[in-house]
Amino acid sequence: MAGGARDPGRSVTSRALAILGAFDAHQPRLTLTEIAERTGMALSTAHRLVGELEEWRALRRGADGRYQIGRRLWELGQLVPDPLQEVARPWLQELFGGTGENVHLAVRDGLEVLYVDKVYGKRAVPIVSRTGARLPMHPTGVGKALLAFEPGWFVSSYLSRPLERPTPHTITEPGRLARELTQVRAQGYATTHEEMTLGSCSAAAPVLAGDRPVAAVGIVVSSRRVRDLPRLVDPLLAVAARIAGDYRAAVSRPFP
Repeated sequence: MAGGARDPGRSVTSRALAILGAFDAHQPRLTLTEIAERTGMALSTAHRLVGELEEWRALRRGADGRYQIGRRLWELGQLVPDPLQEVARPWLQELFGGTGENVHLAVRDGLEVLYVDKVYGKRAVPIVSRTGARLPMHPTGVGKALLAFEPGWFVSSYLSRPLERPTPHTITEPGRLARELTQVRAQGYATTHEEMTLGSCSAAAPVLAGDRPVAAVGIVVSSRRVRDLPRLVDPLLAVAARIAGDYRAAVSRPFP
């Protein structure tokens, strides 16, 4: 149950956070009843807190009565002192402009990848990633690029858990996946072939700050054009390196 709010001893703050945590990429719009069910709150409690969050613009109610995250949270999110998106955006645009293919930027958040930016066009192959969405690490190019450069204990822990299988092509065997991650680390980039979505393939490279992966850049093509993927690796690696250089320079500058 989202938020674990059946505990009667929880504070008002924790209950409000549970309400916000009830929304995700799969359920971005919820009715009041659904919010109460997902948080385990009494309907009257949920109604009161949702009203306060709506008044504060943390939630917004649509014409159909469903709620969604409000712009106030987006405004606060812009205050996060991380220059990654700012330094990466021009390079993502350059990679898209040079290839015409969908490009995205992702970071690791727990055991998932969180997509933080995306540049795409109408003619590029449709992809499931969107800014703010989360996906498993092992079936995605950006996820493999990040996972391959994590410490050994983290990789072992990740591979020891049951792994999702979004398509019949997803690699879920721990030994096989471990060998692929070793290859990814050696060559500096990852590829996928219909492992997250049928009909699309990808290549991705980590953005490294020293030996630490702070993000990964991915590019996606249609499976019909899988033979084009190798020619995209060099520009992909170049952009990842340039983002890394700009990121290191940005974080080394003192705050004004």
